[in-house]
Amino acid sequence: MPIVATTLELLREHGPAGPAFWRFGREGYQNVWDAIGNPRRDAALARRAEDARRSQEQEAAEREAQRPVCGGCGTTFTDDRWKASTTVDWGREDSHPHLCGDCKARALEAERQAEQGERDRQEQERQEVEVAQDSKAGCWLGRWRS
Repeated sequence: MPIVATTLELLREHGPAGPAFWRFGREGYQNVWDAIGNPRRDAALARRAEDARRSQEQEAAEREAQRPVCGGCGTTFTDDRWKASTTVDWGREDSHPHLCGDCKARALEAERQAEQGERDRQEQERQEVEVAQDSKAGCWLGRWRS
């Protein structure tokens, strides 16, 4: 059985619903319901808090199980990279949604270098064709050809 005490001064200051009650064996003043205590309610609140903690842990574990990994190096995506890889932006689509940030940067650099190499090759072929046409135009039959 709880033993609860208060004074008229505390009741005037905080009112009957405020922290004006002191329960023997506890520190500080409490409102009347906390001072009297309800062991069933306390147990129910503890169970509810434990259930909430367990469900949060389970949701976090499920989220981590769904987290994608990089197709290049196998590392798990960060939250930002995961969000960027699944976001649909109609103007700009993620060019490599299966790669992490570092692997994506390397892949984009490799693509840029391949495109530059292709442009250089095409320019070289164009120059070779021009040289061949110029050499044909220099011979005596070349001037009657068009």
